[in-house]
Amino acid sequence: MRVYLASDHAGFEMKNHLLRRLDELGHEVRDLGAAEFDPDDAYPPYCIEAGIRVMADEGSLGVVVGGSGNGEQMAANKVPGIRAALAWSTETACLAREHNDARIVAIGARMHTLDEATEIITSFVDTPFSEDRRHLDRIAMLDRYEESGQPPPLHER
Repeated sequence: MRVYLASDHAGFEMKNHLLRRLDELGHEVRDLGAAEFDPDDAYPPYCIEAGIRVMADEGSLGVVVGGSGNGEQMAANKVPGIRAALAWSTETACLAREHNDARIVAIGARMHTLDEATEIITSFVDTPFSEDRRHLDRIAMLDRYEESGQPPPLHER
């Protein structure tokens, strides 16, 4: 699996740890930066780039790391077509893949130990989308809204 990793200064150490661990597990890992620790950098360029790369590379996944993971998830979700999820447990990581077909996971480096983060991220990467009809239908509603700007009728919600 090709996995794109991105972080700002707050996630720099964790990103580097995850890069090594995912590589050891046999994944093709692409480091999108930050390339060096800079306490003044900002997450949006890195996370948006992760979204762009994942959208352009069918079958790939992404991991964005910051202090809390919240801003990183929001930034990645600005890329049309991306579904990025904030994961704080292995269960939320698996459900993001199984039910939502999330292609990017965000995690907070200030929220988890390196070992916890590794478990969360490997759960995300190793979990396939279920392709259940109800989940496909819900994702289709989101896609139609993103394309048209028209919310789904209430009976579909």
